[in-house]
Parts: sequence; structure tokens; C-alpha cells
Amino acid sequence: MQPANLYTPDRDPWRWCAAICAAFIALLWWRLHIPSKIYFDEVHYVKAARILLTMERPQNPEHPMVSKEILAAGMWLFGDTPQGWRTMPALFGTFGLFAFSRMVWQASQRRLATILATILLATDFAWFVQSRIAMLDIFMAVFSVIAMWQIAAAVRLPGQARWRLALAGLCFGLAIGAKWSAVVPAMVPGLAFLAIRLSQQRGRFLIATEGAPIPGISLLEAGLWLGVLPVLTYFLTFLPTFFYAQNPVNWHHMIDYQQYMIRLQDSVVKKHTYMSVWWQWVLDERPIWYLYEVVDGAQRGVLLIGNPASMWTGLVALLWCLWAGIKRGRKDALAFAVLYLAAIGMWISNGKPVQFYYHYLLPGTFLMACLALALDELWRRQDRWRWLAQGTLATVLALFAFFFPIISAAELAGKQSFNTWMWLSSWR
Repeated sequence: MQPANLYTPDRDPWRWCAAICAAFIALLWWRLHIPSKIYFDEVHYVKAARILLTMERPQNPEHPMVSKEILAAGMWLFGDTPQGWRTMPALFGTFGLFAFSRMVWQASQRRLATILATILLATDFAWFVQSRIAMLDIFMAVFSVIAMWQIAAAVRLPGQARWRLALAGLCFGLAIGAKWSAVVPAMVPGLAFLAIRLSQQRGRFLIATEGAPIPGISLLEAGLWLGVLPVLTYFLTFLPTFFYAQNPVNWHHMIDYQQYMIRLQDSVVKKHTYMSVWWQWVLDERPIWYLYEVVDGAQRGVLLIGNPASMWTGLVALLWCLWAGIKRGRKDALAFAVLYLAAIGMWISNGKPVQFYYHYLLPGTFLMACLALALDELWRRQDRWRWLAQGTLATVLALFAFFFPIISAAELAGKQSFNTWMWLSSWR
């Protein structure tokens, strides 16, 4: 039998979450300047940010602008140095971690689940690694999480729904403007709103304001905030491209320019040592060595991989969330499971010829929310299963500590040090 207070609201643990975020940025800041040279895909995006500061010409045009604009702003503020390249990813990654905790809290109203979710994302390896490298993905993920936080809060607090939906729409536009990986997850809230209103209001579904998911907001208004505003925001992020000294983008041909970007992305067909596909990400089977060489006076490495303890147990948690959502009416569990499936489903159906593990950053983020809810459920039980939640968390933390040297560019003993962490042959 479940405890009687299983579904009663808990106290907001925002202070605990803020403390976890403070520890997270402290770990990021330690050796953030190492390696002291460009590594992995920084070669593309640091260069693009530099040229953007000069407004000389288009650079890296296959990707939208927001992430490159933020990186350029960071270099302008903090300098064209390794620390300057990576400060904005670190700041955004830390705030995104806090936003993730707010999203889980507003969706679940569960204190322990929220704290667990914050810990799990901070230690899932991928969020940490992407928060200390000048790439695009962390900005896309952060804006996506902020938007989902505002959606959850709008449902929880209908009196604040209008401005929260507007902020969500703005962030969805910025997320897509950071990287197109956010497109499908960004569609989920609007489609859910449409499905709920159709089931409740039928003929009046467009204009009715009563009932779920947000009383006082019609489908037409929700479409404005979650459909029109993101599209307008996305296109406005291209404003600097109209003023390049050479080959400026013609705003009259923005749709054609999007098609040009797609053609550029699809033209990358050369096989890469670390290319992978979606099922390898799900199984944590094919990571990427961002760095493994002698640099800054020592052998160092940066491996983009998922924490095996949280990524593998997260798959079990995903199944539980689907079951709990459908059979027990747990809307929070169902929402995070659907977001995960939408985010990974985009890559299952995507025809992009060359894909990498970093495309799993956003699906993996939603998976950590699923795992947090499942562990919270186990933790609240007063029976022999409680130890499973505690043991899972302990294992996650232990593996984060164990793998920390090769996700943070620490000094290693020698050239063969990587063998310490190569549990699977596919990790090499």
C-alpha cells in the first residue's frame, strides 16, 4: 500500500537546487580554460563567432544564428581566449540546470523528485561536457528547458499563464534559432493543447477558454504564443545577417535561405570515426572523444558519454513513466516520457546522413526527468524497494566521480590511461 501522502504537494526545494547549481558551475570553472586551444567542433563555432563580431561575411551558414551570436557576445565581453569562448556555455549550462529543476518542480510539485532531477542532470556527463565547450547544443537545450518550465508553470498557475506562454514562445524560437534539434519537442505543448481542447470542446475548440489545460486561454491564443511567436522570433534572430559586408542575406528570400541551410547540412556525407545513430545513443554505446592528446603539459582527454548508471536505468524509468501516465494518470510522468520520445523520434526519422552522440543531449535531459520521478516513487515506499532508489543515486554519483578526469580534461598518467574507463570496445 502506498503512503497516504504520496501525492500531496511538498515544499519548493529551490534553495537545494540553487546549491547544486553553484557546485556545478564551480566544477565547470575548474580547468574551463583547458585545453588552452580550440578542440573538436570549437574549430567551426569559435571561428564563426569571430567573423560575426567583424560582420565581414557569412560563416558556418548551415546552422542558425542564436548560438553563434551568444558565443560572439561572450568573446566580446570576456575576450577571445579559451575562457572567453567557454564562459557563455558555462553560464547558460548552469542556468539551464536551474531551469530544469524549476520545470520538474512545476510539473510534479515533488520536492525529492526535483532535487534528484537536478543532481541527475548535473551528473549525466553530457550536460557537463557540453557546458564547457563552445558548441551550439547547450544553448538549444537551455532555451528548450526554460520554455518547458514556463509551460508547466502556466498549467500550474493559470493566473500567470499569458506572460508565461509568451515567454515560452520566445524561448522556443530562440531554441530553434540555436539549433534545429529543438523543433519537434517545441511542437509537443501546442499539439497537446490542441488534443485536449478537441476532446473537451469539440465544435468550440478554437475559441473556448474554459477547462484544461489552461483555463482562460483559448486555443487561438495558445497558437499565437506557441506557434506564431516562435516563428517570428526565429526569423528575427537572422537580423545581423542582413548587414554582412560581403554576401548579406536578403530578407525577402528568408525561406529560400532556410532551404539553402538544409542543403548544406545534407551535403555533409563524409563518414566520421565517431558518427553514430539513435539506438547507439539510447544504449550509451557510441560516445565521442572530443580530446585525447598531450596538451597544456599533460595527457588529457574529454569524452562525451552518458553516465551509464543514469542512462541505462533511465530507460527502465521511461517505461515506468509511460505506464504511470497511462494507467495511473500521472501527467508529469507522461509529459516527460512524451517529450523524450518526441526528441529522440526526430532523430529516428531524420534523414541527416551523419549524426553524433551530442544530438542526444535534449532527449537525455528529458530522460533524467523520467528517472527522477521513478526514483522518487521508489524512495517514498516504506518497503524493501526503497534501497533501489538510494543505490541508484549512489552509483550515479560514484560514476560521475570516477569518470570526472576524462570529462573535465584533467591531467592523466599517460597515453594508455584511457583504458581505465573503456568498459565497452565501442567506447574506444
